[in-house]
Amino acid sequence: ETKWMCEYCTYENFPNALKCTMCRGAKPLSSEDIYRLRNNDDGAVGSGGGGNGGGTAAIITADNLHEQLKPLRIADSEFPKQSTHLHHHQPCSGGKWSCVTCTYENWPKSRKCIMCGTAAPTAPSPVGRMSPSRSNLAIIPTSSPERDVTVTRDNKSSRVSNSRRSGEASTAGNNYEYERRRRQADWTWLHACQGVVEGDPVPVEAFLESGGDPTRQLTPSEVSLLNRPSAFDVGHTLVHLAIRFHREDMLAMLVSSIDGGGPGLKRVPSYVAPELASAIRRHAATIFNAKHSHSLPFPFVTEFTTFILPAEIEDLPSSVQEQLFEELLDKDVQQQLESEPAVINWSVEITVQLGSRLYALWNRSQGDCLLDSLMQATWGVFDRDSLLRGALADSLTHGGQLLYPRWLESETRQARQLEFSLSEAQWAEDWSSLVGRASQPGASLQQLHVFALAHVLRRPVIVYGVKFVKSFRGEDIGYAGFQGVYLPLLWEPSFCSVTPVALGYTRGHFSALVPVEHSRTHDMGVPNNMVRVCYLPLVDSERKLLPIHFLTKAEVGSEEHLLRQWLDVSTTDGGLLVAKQRAQGHPLLVAQMLEEWLNHYRSLAQMSGTPYNRTIPAHDFSSDGDTDDE
Repeated sequence: ETKWMCEYCTYENFPNALKCTMCRGAKPLSSEDIYRLRNNDDGAVGSGGGGNGGGTAAIITADNLHEQLKPLRIADSEFPKQSTHLHHHQPCSGGKWSCVTCTYENWPKSRKCIMCGTAAPTAPSPVGRMSPSRSNLAIIPTSSPERDVTVTRDNKSSRVSNSRRSGEASTAGNNYEYERRRRQADWTWLHACQGVVEGDPVPVEAFLESGGDPTRQLTPSEVSLLNRPSAFDVGHTLVHLAIRFHREDMLAMLVSSIDGGGPGLKRVPSYVAPELASAIRRHAATIFNAKHSHSLPFPFVTEFTTFILPAEIEDLPSSVQEQLFEELLDKDVQQQLESEPAVINWSVEITVQLGSRLYALWNRSQGDCLLDSLMQATWGVFDRDSLLRGALADSLTHGGQLLYPRWLESETRQARQLEFSLSEAQWAEDWSSLVGRASQPGASLQQLHVFALAHVLRRPVIVYGVKFVKSFRGEDIGYAGFQGVYLPLLWEPSFCSVTPVALGYTRGHFSALVPVEHSRTHDMGVPNNMVRVCYLPLVDSERKLLPIHFLTKAEVGSEEHLLRQWLDVSTTDGGLLVAKQRAQGHPLLVAQMLEEWLNHYRSLAQMSGTPYNRTIPAHDFSSDGDTDDE
């Protein structure tokens, strides 16, 4: 018995192998030739046809069958008319019945084919005896009615080696559905999957830079679009693909992105007090106004809160403070934002004299980092219930007619600066992709989504981000473009809060930037025990004004006027333009959560001051996303 060839990679396997040794593809169900000639009693056909009686006989094989047949016409078999041609087929010994799908000869008592699982026909017929119940096809030469070839269907044999061609053929019957799936697909994610298989790190890096979730799994529709069953399976992640195809460099990059905040355990307030964190999220869900109207197309919050770290942190011993910040902050993000050229904390006047140093909070790094960061900057918890995700999707669905003109004008202006242009159909396709991402958990979010969320929160959002996105090798691979001020320009200024929230952006990841509350006030010398003020710079380290996103042509050139209209702007003694972020104390639930969180570190401080110091326990919580306690 000879070796059998794999249909996917053409590797020749031993006869007893059930799967391909190279690609693990399944062995074909039937290795016999599917072409059965009606007049094959002699095993040969005259090469010249009936008119050339003296022609030499040629053996018909799968390789030369196309040379022996003229153009063929595929039609349904007409069994009554062809019954005279089928009487010579010998019945199968022992009364076995032949499977209509793979032609395997099964025992009479078998209710389904043991090879492919097809149910037995109601009236089992011996092999070779054709009946109307057999779903066969007859391939009939149009110019030679004497030659009659019967072809049985074989699902495995019908697969061609080029899987993409077979995929296109399978979608020809339902082209509308196929094109709809293609338009709605997240091609950044699909290209990343292809990049892992092909060994190309560029699309993988682009997916991670855009905030994609490295633990995202392939869905059945995405597997069908990729159309490479030997490489992609439902449920596979980028990590699965990197392990399967031995991409060690990509695997290291993916694992580091999953870790998010670097090595070590994380103990954020919502992990220490999970019941209070759940209560905070339930309360936050009640402050969303989801009613839509022509004048109010966006869902919006009805209560303003700003999260800051409590001043009691400064009362802890330095060793405990160090552990607290290690378990609370994202040290990698903090280092990137503070490294040259610094994005945050670059002014000694702001950080030291005005006490407005910003700290990057750690979050879950699961594709929803923008939403988590905004919830942390306002309520101090993660967006586990997808409150902001739902509000974002509603904003683009019901308020798209207001957002689209500003987005189109901004994108067209940027395209003109880069000396390229897109057609209306291409702009519409890009907009449809942005709308689809808003409702898809784990999908990467863009500047438009930050702009829409500023309207949901009814307050400005300031993003301090790196200018260039770097690869895991440290090379610049693209312009980030997230840094700047996002104003809720579609609302009236009187309807919104002048207190902004601050976010940090590094390599496809958003983090909440919050200050530490101080016991003394820094509101330009005006004491107020109820209001704490943090000063957020509106210029970069080169004293250039931060850009304002999604301005119209009429608004361009009046950036400083818009900042003073939407923010509480002041100028420091050093001449820096800053925005005041006012925090009027924490809500009761947030204050209770912070108190429980601080009690943990207070107990550590007490243990560190006793004669018998114990090792600080670090086994309660992990940095691998949510724990069972939350």
